[in-house]
Amino acid sequence: MKQQFAVIGLGRFGGSICKTLSDLGHEVLAIDKNENKVNEFADIVTQAVQMDSTDEQALRDIGIRNMDHVIVAIGDDIQASILTTLILKDLNVPYITVKAQNDYHERVLEKIGATKIVHPERDMGVRIAHHLLSKNVMDFIELSPDYSLVEIKAGDKMVGKSLLELNIRAKYGCNIMAIKSKDRLNISPKAEDVIHKDDILVVIGANKDISRFEENEGA
Repeated sequence: MKQQFAVIGLGRFGGSICKTLSDLGHEVLAIDKNENKVNEFADIVTQAVQMDSTDEQALRDIGIRNMDHVIVAIGDDIQASILTTLILKDLNVPYITVKAQNDYHERVLEKIGATKIVHPERDMGVRIAHHLLSKNVMDFIELSPDYSLVEIKAGDKMVGKSLLELNIRAKYGCNIMAIKSKDRLNISPKAEDVIHKDDILVVIGANKDISRFEENEGA
């Protein structure tokens, strides 16, 4: 279903969100103080507006309250990010996602009621670190400080064996949520399903258990 989004702050993070949402067919209102950035996105999004997002009346005038979701992607100006989020809360915007610069910024955003807080730079750093540590880890999503969802390329030891034979849950405490093959995605793998060369396993579990699984069953 088509939704209405507003993205405030058109740096690399905000700009990427604008392009992706537009490509997916949603209505996107792009906002930034910098005229050059606004012009850059004028032909990409539904509407691009140059304005100061800490101006409550200006936000009212552009109908920010009508948006389904507002993403505050302001770069280094933490004060502007916090004030913008406060205004959006006061205007009863239903869903507000905010980019946090650090843990202090995140704590403030939590207290003032941001719906979701993201750390794109930190999260990307975590993903890259896991890629560097293991050639088999294709992607990594931190669910909590102790639990993650990881895409792991099947090692040679796993190829030709069924999930029942591998007995991964009993051995390591991890769950195989899906198996990605070249031509299909198996989102409910059965015990008799066999792992093939170049398959990617979508694994969820405690970080320490996932590490043991990757170390022992990897290539």
